[in-house]
Amino acid sequence: MKREIYLETTPLNEAIEKWMQRLEKEDALKPFAGEKIQVKDSLGRITAAPVIAKLSSPFYHSSAMDGYAVRYVDTFGASETSPKKLKLKTQALYVDTGDPIPDEFNAVIMIEDVNVVKAESREQGAETDEYIEIIEPATPWQNVRVIGEDIVATELILPENHKIRPVDIGAMLAGGHVEINIRKRPKVVIIPTGTEIVEPGSDLKKGDIIEFNSRMLGGIVSEWGGDAVRFRIVPDNFEGLKKAILEAYELGDMVVVNAGASAGSEDFTANAIREIGEVMLHGVNIKPGKPVILGLVKGKPVLGIPGYPVSAYITFNLFAKPVVYKWQGKEAEEPEKLHAILSRQVASSLGQEEFLRVKLGKVGDKLIATPVSRGAGVLMSLVRADGFVRIPAMSEGIGSGAEVNVELLRTKDEIENTIVCIGSHDNALDLLANSLKKKYPKLSLSSAHVGSMGGLMALKKGEAHIAGTHLLDEETGEYNVSYIKRLLPDKKVILINLVYREQGLLVPKGNPKNIKGFNDLTREDVVFINRQSGAGTRLLTDKHLKELGINQKNVKGYEREEYTHMGVASAVLTGIADTGLAILASARALGLDFIPVAKERYDLAIPADFYESRMMQALLSIIKGDKEFKNMVISLGGYDVSDTGEIMYKG
Repeated sequence: MKREIYLETTPLNEAIEKWMQRLEKEDALKPFAGEKIQVKDSLGRITAAPVIAKLSSPFYHSSAMDGYAVRYVDTFGASETSPKKLKLKTQALYVDTGDPIPDEFNAVIMIEDVNVVKAESREQGAETDEYIEIIEPATPWQNVRVIGEDIVATELILPENHKIRPVDIGAMLAGGHVEINIRKRPKVVIIPTGTEIVEPGSDLKKGDIIEFNSRMLGGIVSEWGGDAVRFRIVPDNFEGLKKAILEAYELGDMVVVNAGASAGSEDFTANAIREIGEVMLHGVNIKPGKPVILGLVKGKPVLGIPGYPVSAYITFNLFAKPVVYKWQGKEAEEPEKLHAILSRQVASSLGQEEFLRVKLGKVGDKLIATPVSRGAGVLMSLVRADGFVRIPAMSEGIGSGAEVNVELLRTKDEIENTIVCIGSHDNALDLLANSLKKKYPKLSLSSAHVGSMGGLMALKKGEAHIAGTHLLDEETGEYNVSYIKRLLPDKKVILINLVYREQGLLVPKGNPKNIKGFNDLTREDVVFINRQSGAGTRLLTDKHLKELGINQKNVKGYEREEYTHMGVASAVLTGIADTGLAILASARALGLDFIPVAKERYDLAIPADFYESRMMQALLSIIKGDKEFKNMVISLGGYDVSDTGEIMYKG
């Protein structure tokens, strides 16, 4: 196969317009025909025709109360001073709620408003007559549900293209319907491709990639109201891919080929679509997601989307969603948007519209947006993100403190109930987040890992509720306090201990290069992995290098940075580096050996303004008194919780 190149890099709005107009021209966007299903099974479906009431509800005059049916004219003159008696069976009949009102009766008196009495019989052995005694007259149709009070026959219950809710099911059944005409669900066939792709649960070998995109995309289709058809995994083979697309064409209304959309030697999607149909566009100037393919095969839309999960998610939402909604007679819903302040400067590539993932938190009266990982393959960035900020194609980035529009991935209520933690990373924060969600389901803890110094600066700028910090003052040997006094002189801060933890050099199991300490970092055969500038672990590294008189330039890999302890551990495990400084818990998590360097104190800095808040008190109740949380921290290894929850400084 000749290597494919991008046909164009079309601006996003132009690409969407071109896509939808072409499908409209092909008559491929018409709402689907209807199908009959039981009303009881119709929740969430879309009506294909108006639903008109067959019956009135109620379809007879019925009692709205337990009581006595009467003719209201018989009650005239009743008062407290002159009670009126109505003879049972002829002038008053007992009815339960919902009972039909007998003909000629037109009011109901509640049972608690009557007194049942018996008339004295003048003849021995004669049947005693019973009466009800009332002290006020009834009004016409009092306590009666008249015919059609709720629904009148021939009334419109639901319009066409309406999404059916639980209350709608009740109304349709009450109006005499047991079946309903609803839109057929759009079927989207998803073809996962790639020789390296394997099914979840397979025995893995190096080079294998677990196939999960199709399940993610299928879940999105279900949320849109469609049915996802997951095709078998198709290896990187041109003829095999063509055959698969034609087979998938018969199974659904849209075909989505996942992966193989780029311009590599095994990216066959564009040419495969072109040989059996038409490629109307290949390449959109967005980041991530540039190598998207928009095509047609025998009048049906075929979409080629990148294999990286974030790219797949974004492009699928942009180009498949409006089509699936049109088929159901609906317009795609616009995401809810909020204005927020960007917490730090973000540079972006000129000429590409970027979808920047951000975490959100309401700190004081400001909504703060903090960027998360920008990699197209980092699925957890979508899991952690609260929304997207679109950076225009002709912009080179957005400055710190700028106001941005955020397209939400979570609800506003969820965001407002989120505690924002910015600063140093520690595995105990993940356990704390889980414990908070478990005990207080409405609350969340959101962590952004920018290092201890970055966390304190976030507090200074009012961008976080708390900051994780473990900054050692070399002169005093004290943790964090001097930095808080220097960086936050005008802010009252309470310092709470979370844990003491062991820091050390991580090495592969068995320590194959026999690394013993920082002196070994100058060896030619040793590659180091560092933490980012401003991280407490970075400062600890620099302290030891300085004490040993080692120039940073002589440490191979010193300039390569990770943002978490687990990132360092992963780099050592996968051979990117031979060693790096991190906590013992990260070594244990990935089965690495550990060379102890220092025991340090890891604290949470909390501005006094937030300390008494409802959310913070909930978090502190777990830190101070939740034994399960402390036991989970201890089980990670390398932690001391003897001072957990104690106030270390208040200023």
